[in-house]
Amino acid sequence: MDQAQAYLDYNATAPLRPQARAAMVAALEHTGNPSSVHGPGRAARRLVEEAREAVARLSGARPAEVVFTSGGSEANTLALAPRTSDGVLLVGATEHPSVLAGGRFPAGAVETIPVDHNGLIALDWLAERLGRAPAVAWVSVMAANNETGVIQPIDRVAKLTRAAGAVLHCDAVQAAGRVPLDTLKDVDLITLSGHKIGGPQGVGALIRRGELTLQPLVRGGGQERAQRAGTENVAGIAGFGAVAEQAIDDAARAERLTRLRDRLEEGLRAISPDAVIFSHGAARVANTTCFAVPGIAAEKAVIALDLDGVAVSSGSACSSGKVGPSHVLAAMGIEPHLAGGAIRISLGWASSEEDIEMFLRVWRRVAGALDRNRREQAA
Repeated sequence: MDQAQAYLDYNATAPLRPQARAAMVAALEHTGNPSSVHGPGRAARRLVEEAREAVARLSGARPAEVVFTSGGSEANTLALAPRTSDGVLLVGATEHPSVLAGGRFPAGAVETIPVDHNGLIALDWLAERLGRAPAVAWVSVMAANNETGVIQPIDRVAKLTRAAGAVLHCDAVQAAGRVPLDTLKDVDLITLSGHKIGGPQGVGALIRRGELTLQPLVRGGGQERAQRAGTENVAGIAGFGAVAEQAIDDAARAERLTRLRDRLEEGLRAISPDAVIFSHGAARVANTTCFAVPGIAAEKAVIALDLDGVAVSSGSACSSGKVGPSHVLAAMGIEPHLAGGAIRISLGWASSEEDIEMFLRVWRRVAGALDRNRREQAA
């Protein structure tokens, strides 16, 4: 898989599934614009609508509620686009940077929902804040965290939000294909991304329940029910649709990834007994392990692993080329010296026992070498 012998960075992007590749190649044989009324145009439109139906099934929505975008970040931005509402927007402290970015509500009208040491939303804080002035108009809480894998209690968040009359947005990019999305049935807006589940990069979707009005980011055409102008990315959308069905099956069969993750963490602790696995005390998606070993810097470890053919991440790949401090771990109260060593391993559809065993073999060498270097420098 490129130069990495063990690719363990699915939360950044998953390898393209054969189904997606086949669907995209077939779509590229079509010439028509989906907005054209002639035969080639109708054929292209059919591909888009078949994919829309598949993505709707993945999210438990109606096809008419699916708006295709260029990816998760655009879908998050579309969901929380600038508004004239007098209400407040609440966002979780560990949200993706595309949710945390400012400019959507007037200054002072965006507030942060704190999290506990596992990264779980403070439900008591949320309940109290929803009950007082100024009124909350919008809430955004992700389904599963991209760095730690912790699963948020979205069903409980939805109950509180609905009772307060607020709109709830949920970034479900890291949850799709890893847990069933039926807990999102009362969520107003849901963000999905194709490349996290084995589809192509550059395509995602925003699920818009009911008649909720969006503020389009791209104007000038009537595509996507006037929610996003521009000719649709037919091949990318077809590839997304092809893996959406597979993602439903993946979520129902998470036991395989759970076994791989448990073997990984068992071996990791045997090699590095002082390793800290973040969010270990809470429910996590089966594919994600985020850990640190005191005294080992993430940047050096990630580079050393890569040189030995193992691809992992430090923190969120969406914040990279750089390896920097994690706002997620900071919000969880993790000390900077430990957060600076955070390494994320994420598994997916093509992960194997051989990948896990290779990581453990390489980690034994890398951890030992880095620890020796640290002790020598301290001497």
